[in-house]
Amino acid sequence: MSEDSKKNKKETPPKPEMPVPGGNNKPFKFGFNWVYALVFFVLIFYFFSSTTAERNKEVGWTEFRHLAENNTFSKMQVNMTENKVIATVKKENLITIFGTDSLPAPGPFSMQSNDATVSVIIPSADKFSDYYDRWVNEYKIDSTISYSEGNSRLWSLIINIVPFAILIFVWVWLLRKSTGGVGGPFGVGRTKAQLYDKTTQAKKVTFKDVAGLAEAKQEVEEIVDFLKNPKKYTDLGAKIPKGALLVGPPGTGKTLLAKAVAGEANVPFFSLSGSDFVEMFVGVGASRVRDLFRQAKEKAPCIIFIDEIDAVGRARNRNPNFGANDERESTLNQLLTEMDGFASNSGVIILAATNRVDILDKALLRAGRFDRQINVDLPELNERKEIFNVHLKNIKLGQDVNTEFLARQTPGFSGADIANVCNEAALIAARNGKEAVQKDDFMNAVDRIVGGLEKKSKVTTEGERKTIAIHEAGHATLSWMLEHANPLVKVTIVPRGKALGAAWYMPEERQITTYEQLQDELCATLGGRAAEDIVTGKISTGAANDLEKVTKQAYAMVAYYGMSPNLQNLNYYDASGQDWGFTKPYSDQTAKLIDDEVKRIINEQYERAKRILRENKDKHSELASFLLEKEVIYADDLERIFGERKWVSRSQEILAEQGLANEETAHELSENQENKEENK
Repeated sequence: MSEDSKKNKKETPPKPEMPVPGGNNKPFKFGFNWVYALVFFVLIFYFFSSTTAERNKEVGWTEFRHLAENNTFSKMQVNMTENKVIATVKKENLITIFGTDSLPAPGPFSMQSNDATVSVIIPSADKFSDYYDRWVNEYKIDSTISYSEGNSRLWSLIINIVPFAILIFVWVWLLRKSTGGVGGPFGVGRTKAQLYDKTTQAKKVTFKDVAGLAEAKQEVEEIVDFLKNPKKYTDLGAKIPKGALLVGPPGTGKTLLAKAVAGEANVPFFSLSGSDFVEMFVGVGASRVRDLFRQAKEKAPCIIFIDEIDAVGRARNRNPNFGANDERESTLNQLLTEMDGFASNSGVIILAATNRVDILDKALLRAGRFDRQINVDLPELNERKEIFNVHLKNIKLGQDVNTEFLARQTPGFSGADIANVCNEAALIAARNGKEAVQKDDFMNAVDRIVGGLEKKSKVTTEGERKTIAIHEAGHATLSWMLEHANPLVKVTIVPRGKALGAAWYMPEERQITTYEQLQDELCATLGGRAAEDIVTGKISTGAANDLEKVTKQAYAMVAYYGMSPNLQNLNYYDASGQDWGFTKPYSDQTAKLIDDEVKRIINEQYERAKRILRENKDKHSELASFLLEKEVIYADDLERIFGERKWVSRSQEILAEQGLANEETAHELSENQENKEENK
């Protein structure tokens, strides 16, 4: 065949292998790990195969001479250096010396021979030579003799130690190979941080995905801007903070902010939890800290994010003999040294998050380690609206949904809570077979999260239902009649969670609260117990939660806010979070005065609640009867019974606007329906 024909001939591609049905079609790869395993098992096999039965017997000179005279040995080797003779026993004489006619054969890798020997210490080689000549002449022995000057003890030592040395060397080498040369056995000391960079982030989270948190975003955006445009700051002599600590309640978006930083910075981003440093092995935590910062310095500039840093950054115990944890403290000491120690740590920025900043070590919080503490608080009204808008993007909403109303209905909710509300509302709408998520679905979702699951199947007697209705009607009446009480949204006597009944309000967004507002809130909270006392003449355990709230609030008014005329301008609260230890910052006489003032405030508001209920006894009774009949009533029902509320708050304006919007929507829907019918 010519060369041209060879060039023009098309090579036929090999046929692909048919996959085995139901089997593992992944091709087998013979890597170096199999070689390491093979070497390891060969050494183990050699070790066990060389430890066969004993084939050498040490005897005394008299016994040896007797055996030699009987022509027991086939050959004798004299070691002139150690003055020792090793004689090989003939096979027919094995039973005489060893008690058996055969011995186990050595392993295939054993360096020992298959001969049985007898050894004896001799005075000297010359003296033994004379004995050998006499044995040959007198007893006609046929044993051969040889002389050597080798150091057999050293050779025996080498034979016994070298296999163990090779085994240990290979084992250590395999461990270091598997761990990259660091981290100890099985990589236990290596950091567990996950590295994110341009190639590993498939779907990046940016600052646009973080709703609210305007001040916190501004702080971290400055860090990101420094990494992108360092010359802008260094020309003015400025230095970027070495660390920033995100502080706030759970669910407020601290980790989400860190994800946004990872998505925006375009630099290597190490992410791990504080608990990743903690292990049961001594020294592992400090080793992981060193390995983390070693990798970070290699990839500088970069960012390290430590979530829940309180797991490793808890304040060190002042008394080392009382509940100390040396491993955790050594890990913390290593972290402090790496963050700002003797060695330079330029180009590595530390981000950390915690909701327990009060228990962190003071050395960890100082400038130079965490230069900034960024507060990520619970979202306010406008921030909750932004968060709702983010989470409602992918939800099919009904026309009666208003984010302003939802934001006002969820005071104290974190970003995680709001995401949960949106998801629960969608689940409730899908469960009921709706085509869109409506306002009542969101209300039911809020009720579900705040109060728990509705339990219509819980068995209650008629008397209990009547008492619950009277109790909840008391709350509703006082909230409608008091100026600073939160306006009512809904009252129900359907059991939900642990509560047998509940009333939902729309709280006002306040930055400060006056004494009069606190009084009205106390009075409205005590309305349930007061209604039971007036109508039935008995009190029940149903007010336990109400009494807990008013007791704490009254105690705060006296001991924290200085609102008692007998304890004016005094505050017994420790803002550092360490409390007062085992002692109180006031005397027993002051403690009694605080108790008396708390009792006075609660009793005054309780009598006030009973007075208002007596003045509106008929309307309260009508409301309780209506609640027994309907089980759930709304603010419109209270307005029908009590008339228009005197004090109109912004929350009520929102409710009115929501009602007006619903009427307009209903009117538009009816007009559209009429137009469709006319067109038909």
